[in-house]
Amino acid sequence: MRRLAFAAATLLLPLAVLAQGLQYRVQVNAPGRLDELLAQNLDLERFRGNPRMNREQLQRMVRTAPEQAKTLLATAGYYSPVVSVRLEEGATPTVIVDADPGQPTLVGAVEIVLNGFTSTSESPFDKDALRAGWTLPEGEVFRQDDWERAKRAILRAVVQTRYPRAQLTESLATVDPDTRRALLRVVLESGPEMRFGALRIEGLKRYPESVIRNLNQIKPGDYYSEAALQSYQSRLQDTGYFASVEVSADLNAIIAEQMEAADEKREGAPPPAALEPLPLLVRVIENKRRNASVGVGISTNTGGRTQVNYDDLNVYGLRLKSALTVEQKRQTARGDFYFPTTADGYNDSFGAALERNDIQGEVTRTASVNAKRAWGSPLLERSISVEYLTESKTVAGAESSHAQSLPLTYAVTWRKLDNLIFPTKGYVLNASVGGALLPVLTDEKFIRATARGITYRPLNPTSTVILRAELGVLGSAKKDGVPATYLFRAGGDNSVRGYGYQELGVREGDATVGGRYLMTASAEYQYWFKPEWGAAVFYDAGNAADSLKSIHPKSGYGIGARYKSPVGPINVDIAYGHAVKKARLHFSLGFTF
Repeated sequence: MRRLAFAAATLLLPLAVLAQGLQYRVQVNAPGRLDELLAQNLDLERFRGNPRMNREQLQRMVRTAPEQAKTLLATAGYYSPVVSVRLEEGATPTVIVDADPGQPTLVGAVEIVLNGFTSTSESPFDKDALRAGWTLPEGEVFRQDDWERAKRAILRAVVQTRYPRAQLTESLATVDPDTRRALLRVVLESGPEMRFGALRIEGLKRYPESVIRNLNQIKPGDYYSEAALQSYQSRLQDTGYFASVEVSADLNAIIAEQMEAADEKREGAPPPAALEPLPLLVRVIENKRRNASVGVGISTNTGGRTQVNYDDLNVYGLRLKSALTVEQKRQTARGDFYFPTTADGYNDSFGAALERNDIQGEVTRTASVNAKRAWGSPLLERSISVEYLTESKTVAGAESSHAQSLPLTYAVTWRKLDNLIFPTKGYVLNASVGGALLPVLTDEKFIRATARGITYRPLNPTSTVILRAELGVLGSAKKDGVPATYLFRAGGDNSVRGYGYQELGVREGDATVGGRYLMTASAEYQYWFKPEWGAAVFYDAGNAADSLKSIHPKSGYGIGARYKSPVGPINVDIAYGHAVKKARLHFSLGFTF
């Protein structure tokens, strides 16, 4: 029986080896990353391990490998390489590919021909700027991938303008191996000029058309612009009314007319003076009218949190956003009604809120109603608001007090960031001024001003310095009668780390209360050792007081971890408060300003 099994194994072994195909190795010798280019794309490597491979097929691939290698090297800009391929016999044959690419071929003269493009005072078309933006200039190494990208980029730059039907009618790269130069020629035909026409809306059922029309800054007769379409789509998406928004110019509506015009031209008839405007098409999928959600969380500022939200997108034509938030140190209930954005770009709202705070020995209970008008863009936001607030305050070891106020406030925010969620370069500035200057529903008249700023300064691709500062000042005849909401305190996750939330301020008995003046500053260095993971060191300082002379900055410093999560940056810091001689953990989610 054993002899029979041995004989069967002896007969089956060659069949098993045959089923695996001829086994061999491939060794590529080429400078730089050219070895990867050849190893990943040569047939010798791609068919290695194929069960049908045999010695005859291997020898055939060895013979054709030099030409294939030269073709691959040409795509990287090397048009005069020297390639040799040899097969070394052995228990496992080895194919050795030696490639000397020689000198790369460089881009010589670049000719860009623009036919049909016109410039008017109403909508100038800068041909020089288009040519200057060519991404494969003279002197660069001529690579096939870069050549294709450059052609796509220049065509893309054109079709985003008033020539969406522009075409690349000729592209030619003439390579001279002797001079190692590639002469490039590109010809673009503009096609007809396009202008926007009337607005058409599809998919709107629950909400008034004014929600869409009032945000439209594209007027009939405006030249086609893809940037204008994207901006309009972004504004509609930000309203919260829609789960999906698509804004486009209906090019299909003019295809038939273009074909008809082409037929007439072939028949000798004069072409039409102009094409019909492009219909501006908005397709939307609406969000549900009502939405309720529950969330839980934790903050090192105010402790554990439970929050219930309820939104209704159409309450007598208005949008309602309401929330009930219960935290260990703060409880809030508020509701706000938002009008649809007006045709002039104004966002009007009004609302009411109840809030209780128990922070550093001071307990406040406030009720407020407010109205606000906001306008502008993410780069420059402005608002003006009026609020009536009544407050009851209890400080440890003192009697309760009451205050009311009716302040008017103007605020402006400037943003210039490379990314609104994960900024690494740029700045944000915010300033506000306001106050209660009339003795109307106001116990103590005051004027209040604030300024905040943060700047991101990259040192290199992996390192960033972040600088932050905040100033606040309140002027009044006396502090009594001014609601605590309008006074200043410091400390916490986004203020002076190393101290408790609003721990820094004016001492009153056993409690800390707000002061008339605020000054804080922070410097942080971040190092990203992986795209999503980073570390930080920081130094914060600041305080609040009732006079400038009384501000004695308290410092905090420490280290932290950074993570770019799908919902925003997560920051975990351990900070040492120099004045209190102890360390504190700080946790925050998102870019807050």
